[in-house]
Amino acid sequence: MKDRNCEELILEAALEVVKENTISGTRMHQISDRAGMVQSNVHYWYRTKDKLMSALQAKVLNKCLEIRDVLRESAEDTLESQIDVFISQKREFVVNLKAYDYAEIDFWVQGRINEECRQAFAASFSGWRDEIGALLDRYVPGMEPARRRYVPFLTVALLEGATLQYLTDEAAFDLDEYFAMSKRTILESIA
Repeated sequence: MKDRNCEELILEAALEVVKENTISGTRMHQISDRAGMVQSNVHYWYRTKDKLMSALQAKVLNKCLEIRDVLRESAEDTLESQIDVFISQKREFVVNLKAYDYAEIDFWVQGRINEECRQAFAASFSGWRDEIGALLDRYVPGMEPARRRYVPFLTVALLEGATLQYLTDEAAFDLDEYFAMSKRTILESIA
């Protein structure tokens, strides 16, 4: 097995185990069992659970960025279309890649007790807000400073709020309606 394939197999197994058991309930032997390998192979790649979870957190972030990059390729050169990129990426996570969304939320919780995890999560949110801010600078130059500062925070909150609510109770609301209203709210906050 090629090195990259082995590492990816471990991370995919870890993602599924975290989805089922949370980070605090995950054990290295569960990951090795899911990956179909002996535990010493997992420890060869990741000496500790913390190192493995850091790599998994990076995998989750990279998946977000990868999806947004693909969506941007077909997006129109308008603010509305660019906002759709963020909404569509979040929708993809919530609907089709739930394990990633569960892991993302669990990393947020772990950030309360693990400073490295908190810093990585904070950097992820900061990057997300910076991307949104760059869109505002491009499409709405001269925006009032307070709005310019807080629209990215509002956008992240609306999209992450979908995750928390939908994964808790999918039947509670229509996700597409929620995202449509979120988009209107974001665009109205810019106007």
